[in-house]
Amino acid sequence: MADMVNMEDMQTAAEAAVSEGAEEKAAKEVRTSVSPLEGEGLRGDGTAKWYVVHTYSGYENKVKTSIERMVEYRGMQDLILEVVIPTEERIEIKDGVKKVKTRKLYPGYVVIKMIVNNETWYLVRNTEGVTGFVGHGSDPIPLTKEEIVRMGIEKLKIDLDIEVGDTIRIIGGVFEGQLGIVEAVNPEKQIVKTRISMFGRDTPAEIEFSQVSKLK
Repeated sequence: MADMVNMEDMQTAAEAAVSEGAEEKAAKEVRTSVSPLEGEGLRGDGTAKWYVVHTYSGYENKVKTSIERMVEYRGMQDLILEVVIPTEERIEIKDGVKKVKTRKLYPGYVVIKMIVNNETWYLVRNTEGVTGFVGHGSDPIPLTKEEIVRMGIEKLKIDLDIEVGDTIRIIGGVFEGQLGIVEAVNPEKQIVKTRISMFGRDTPAEIEFSQVSKLK
């Protein structure tokens, strides 16, 4: 029994060593492949912005994980700050049972907050599964504030011109398409309290400013 345990421990340790070695080798290979081209100027303006990266279908999670690992391995956390796959929750009702399911909002795309320079551009562009940045050739185009809010990537302060008693339309989230009457507005939390009609009865709900549109 003791011999079996020792053999299992040795096998596990060997597999871990092989895995670690393979990962380090892969990281070094990518490190070499993403080196900036000699004589090529810096991209971007030195500030962190959100950029959209196109991936092969079904590679979104793999791309996100690969970039995050490379960022950690190379100590580039101050250059590539965040990698996001925009998702939303949908309520599905089947046989009277309500289930909340998460789905990708933009299949085939990953959004990255980063400072674009030669090194970061090559790291992302050479990640397996990435087909390119959204933009013109090698010049990525950052998202606007409006696009950031609409995609739900980052919460920004929104000035919403609504008051108690106004009628609103919900334009995002699980209650998308529903109408409601404003009962309270919280500018600090960026939330509107309203009541919507579900299954023939009024239901209280708190909706983010980014998911609300005032009916004129």
